[in-house]
Amino acid sequence: MNTRTRVLTGTALAVALGAGAFGAVSASATPASDVASASVAPASSKKDGPAGKDFTTTTHLTVDAATRAAQAALKAAESENQKVTVAVVDRNGNTIVTLRGDGAGPQSYESAQRKAFTAVSWNAPTSVLVGRLAQTPNLKDIPGTLFLGGGTPVQANGAPVAGVGVAGAPSGDLDEKFAKAGVDALGK
Repeated sequence: MNTRTRVLTGTALAVALGAGAFGAVSASATPASDVASASVAPASSKKDGPAGKDFTTTTHLTVDAATRAAQAALKAAESENQKVTVAVVDRNGNTIVTLRGDGAGPQSYESAQRKAFTAVSWNAPTSVLVGRLAQTPNLKDIPGTLFLGGGTPVQANGAPVAGVGVAGAPSGDLDEKFAKAGVDALGK
């Protein structure tokens, strides 16, 4: 590389670094009052007002409630000497809590989460959804789902708000029985 090329490259690099530093200083020099807010507050709390069309209210399980449901499902399985994993997911399929019982198989962790996700996604027990595969076999191709008995939705006013999934028992019927015990614990 000749001297002229080195000087031009060095100059270009210095200009780029200087511009970056200037941009960083300029960005941090903007007063907080001049920065646009990213949060949106409803203009009115009335449902018929302008904000009522743009916002919804949803119901979610608390961590305590999800833990209580998972513990109840795990206890029901243990009372029948079954080694299972229990997962509770929210309405969006995000895991709230997972409890892996002593001796539960390694496959049960993911299976429990997927069963819970499937149940909340379709607002139906996964044992019922297994029957739908006969008419629509490509349902099983939807990412994150598992169409085996063992998932039960948690509902509030008929709408799904969470799912409880259990995996590891020798049958989906048993898994679902334990998942239902978890859901039933929420009403107490």
